[in-house]
Amino acid sequence: MKTKTLQKNKVNVITLGCSKNTFDSELLMAQLHANKFDVEHESNSQDHEIVIVNTCGFIDNAKQESIDTILQYANAKDNGLVDKLYVTGCLSERYKENLEEEIPQVDAYFGTRELPQMLKVLNADYKKELLGERILTTPAHFAYFKIAEGCDRPCSFCAIPLMRGKHKSTPIEQLVKNAKSLVANGVKELMLIAQDLTYYGLDLYKERKLAELLRQLSDIDGLEWIRLHYAYPSGFPLDVLDVMAERDNICNYLDMPLQHGSTKVLKDMRRGITREKTTALVKTIREKVPGIAIRTTLIAGYPGETEEDFQEMAEWVKEMKFDRLGIFEYSHEENTHAHNSDDDVPAEVKTARAEEIMDIQSTISYEHNQAKIGKEFKVLFDRIEGEHFVGRTEFDSPEVDNEVWVPISEENHVRIGDYATVKINTADYFDLFGSIVK
Repeated sequence: MKTKTLQKNKVNVITLGCSKNTFDSELLMAQLHANKFDVEHESNSQDHEIVIVNTCGFIDNAKQESIDTILQYANAKDNGLVDKLYVTGCLSERYKENLEEEIPQVDAYFGTRELPQMLKVLNADYKKELLGERILTTPAHFAYFKIAEGCDRPCSFCAIPLMRGKHKSTPIEQLVKNAKSLVANGVKELMLIAQDLTYYGLDLYKERKLAELLRQLSDIDGLEWIRLHYAYPSGFPLDVLDVMAERDNICNYLDMPLQHGSTKVLKDMRRGITREKTTALVKTIREKVPGIAIRTTLIAGYPGETEEDFQEMAEWVKEMKFDRLGIFEYSHEENTHAHNSDDDVPAEVKTARAEEIMDIQSTISYEHNQAKIGKEFKVLFDRIEGEHFVGRTEFDSPEVDNEVWVPISEENHVRIGDYATVKINTADYFDLFGSIVK
């Protein structure tokens, strides 16, 4: 029995998982808005007739969060608090039949490439003229910018190709058009995302075209920061570094998941690279783009990872001194190559190894941050929290990296979405604290 009046054609979109899902939700919302739906993102108003959950299916924890969220809204539907419930995204792409059987309250499940089909079920038209148009769920001054879909890499542990398909680049001219539209609407920072940025263009142009794309995006007036996420080390196009070095509005920042520091484990992971070649690549990147901040992610507890393998990775992390680092505990994913191996590293060992790596990285991060004290940085301010303005330098991406905290006062005043020069006064393990330079 309904306990609230639901507003007809009012939609609440719930996004789980990575920035690529955020991008997809924003495209969906633009289409719904153009079809006269009243659409909101992760609203708490609880008067929505329709809820759409955009799921993640990457690793166990993410899958469980997606399932729990679907169940939450299925329960709300049972209690008359939602009229229609739809599920899309990676989990739905990968486990549609199982989900239909286990959670039948959902009106329909859709995969990652079925936006037109979803709109049809909602009695909405897929408007091709809106190609690239989005309703941003991020602060208005930055946006995630997906340049390709899917992945052709053979990594043994990864289920992304199962959920996102083969690599498919978006043409340069379309990306430039989309970027100009975003900048015209107030976006100052674009974070380029793809499952593999460095593969960009091979399918369309028969050669890697990331450097050319960067040149053309960098020429857009008003685009102050361009940030690169999710580069792949094997076959890295070095011409990208030349463009980064010569263009001031391309951040000295690179997110490049490296996954491990043991050649043996990298071979088992089918990464196409050794520890030695990875180390040489990082050295080249740092030489060609002095001062660059490199962010990476690693995996602890891959099948067959011995204590010796892990210690090799730990020593490598100490040697490399990455600016930013995260680590996942290995998740045994069905239908991946690694699933043929025994998941033989106990859960508690995976956790302990991940924690040891983060302890090492905390020390490295603290040393890096202490070296910034007394220096001045250009900072983009994202939000107000308590009595502080909170922003980021060009070396930091939203949500995952360091932040700069500036106390609110007459001397320290800035508008959200604006840049300011900040002098760093103190620093801890993961944050910087400073004052605005007049």
